[in-house]
Amino acid sequence: MTTGKRICVGAIAGAFGVRGEVRLKSFTTTPEDIESYGPLYSEDGKRSFSISLIGQAKNGFTARLTGVDTKEQADALRGMRLFVDRDVLPGLPDDEFYHADLIGLEVYDTGGALLGRVENVLNHGASDLLEITPAAPGDTVLLPFTVAVVPTVDLSAGRLIADPPDGLFSD
Repeated sequence: MTTGKRICVGAIAGAFGVRGEVRLKSFTTTPEDIESYGPLYSEDGKRSFSISLIGQAKNGFTARLTGVDTKEQADALRGMRLFVDRDVLPGLPDDEFYHADLIGLEVYDTGGALLGRVENVLNHGASDLLEITPAAPGDTVLLPFTVAVVPTVDLSAGRLIADPPDGLFSD
């Protein structure tokens, strides 16, 4: 069953060879798993590919994609990000989340007041930050995504409970 939500799991880095092979970057936890997720889609969903990994390359793999038979076709795909339907990805432990599952959740404080909505999940190397569009007029807020600041994530209810540092959200 497809929920309509797709997650980026890889990108085509360019052509490899002359018979349509590509250099492929995998963003999956176990990089080789990208081959087993079924059809991968272009961002607009207009193209789909099955992948066969054929070797290793710097920062990724070499691969064959269905329907890509020439170097020129492979070159034309350079930079294309590849997406998979969210529901084919493996489940995660209770304390881990796919970023795509967090986007769109409503954010409430520990007293039940609506603070805003998660617009994006950012990671600049240290830890994840939730980009929140506040319910009250104001600038976007970056909320650390830690257990101390976000003690509850309830995907089924479409919300998370936050205990933000004082002054982070306008009063």
